[in-house]
Amino acid sequence: MTHEAKSSHIGSMFSVADIVAVLYGDVLKYDAEDPRMKSRDRFILSKGHAGAVIFAVLAELGFFAKEKLDTYCQNGSDFCGHVSHKNIPGVEFSTGSLGHGISIGAGMALSARLSGRDNSVYVVMGDGECNEGSVWELALFGAHHKLDNLVAIVDYNNLQGLGTSESILSLEPFGEKWRSFGWNVYEVDGHDHDVLKKTFMDIKDSGGGKPHCVIARTIKGKGVSFMEDDLLWHYRTAQGEEYDAAVKELEASDQ
Repeated sequence: MTHEAKSSHIGSMFSVADIVAVLYGDVLKYDAEDPRMKSRDRFILSKGHAGAVIFAVLAELGFFAKEKLDTYCQNGSDFCGHVSHKNIPGVEFSTGSLGHGISIGAGMALSARLSGRDNSVYVVMGDGECNEGSVWELALFGAHHKLDNLVAIVDYNNLQGLGTSESILSLEPFGEKWRSFGWNVYEVDGHDHDVLKKTFMDIKDSGGGKPHCVIARTIKGKGVSFMEDDLLWHYRTAQGEEYDAAVKELEASDQ
């Protein structure tokens, strides 16, 4: 999709792909034939620039025809470079303005609580996104309202638009910050499917009146050796020999 559209953010998509795969493969309650069923879990990709990964998984699951992905990032298409819910079943909320998704997720979690529903809300954020003050306002709000049906997942690849997260605005001690705001914190390998699945299942069973933050340590560009941990691939698109080499690596790792 990014190759055909000559679009960007492939590194961000690869860093979060394992998290998304586990959520949709093992964790979330949803029905592709009834995308608005009330009992569904809600998922928000707050780092909306990685939206192609959500469009891809929803197409694989049958929310809409895969052929629609051919219009990704084309003029007039519903499939924008940043994830959009307009005319796309399975997408809960349009994102891209960083720091907003977690607040929307908290509103959904509180709504479920007040309505007596048992659905959970999962929000994937970037580590650079946590530079936004609105994230920390929400950290206070989530703990205050004891939203134990809210799960924030931080895709911690330590790279953002113009450099490393550490050099631009250090987040550490990151886990302690979330704990001090009253959240349960889980620090995991964001590419280990077994660990991710166990963590999400443990969260489902925990309750306890606290919201949850999963700090997933990831690698930007994961799966393609020349993209991994390289800031260039926040914006660069793979064309020509680079595209062929990337596809070859990904196909080999899938055997």
